[in-house]
Amino acid sequence: MKKKLATVWLGGCSGCHMSFLDLDERLLEIARWAEVVKCPLVDQKEFPEADVVLVEGAVANAEHEEELVTIRARAKVLVAFGDCAVTANVASLRNAWPKETVLRRSYVEVPGTVNGLVPTEEIARLIDRVRPLHEVVRVDYYLPGCPPSADLIHYVLVELLHDRVPVLDEARVKFG
Repeated sequence: MKKKLATVWLGGCSGCHMSFLDLDERLLEIARWAEVVKCPLVDQKEFPEADVVLVEGAVANAEHEEELVTIRARAKVLVAFGDCAVTANVASLRNAWPKETVLRRSYVEVPGTVNGLVPTEEIARLIDRVRPLHEVVRVDYYLPGCPPSADLIHYVLVELLHDRVPVLDEARVKFG
């Protein structure tokens, strides 16, 4: 029986998902063992039950927090996928300023703003501080890299899809 695999993109650049696509023909190998039940290309409104979930990006807004709690409740194994998920990385640069300052700069002070007002309904409510996943939910595995290499993603997925514990030591893992 195939495992259920999901990938999610929170506050990040999608580079981890691009690296996932770099699995190339190995995606067909993964497809023999797993059914992709959710990913950025699958338009499914409710998050399904899943055996393995790769979560890319940091937690930057209230929607991310809510989604991550739901994902954790429905995931057997949750993997912090890439440096933003592991440490908040680039997304956390926003933490140097109060969220009100960031919103004002983004929506009021820059050229090209529509009406000089910060949107209140069109965007998700920012949280005070961008956070890595483990500050919001329990994380089972950390898959660092900006982005992680396709080889590392493949190794981790093969291990998890075969109910084995991936060994993420210095020989395989590097940050940044």
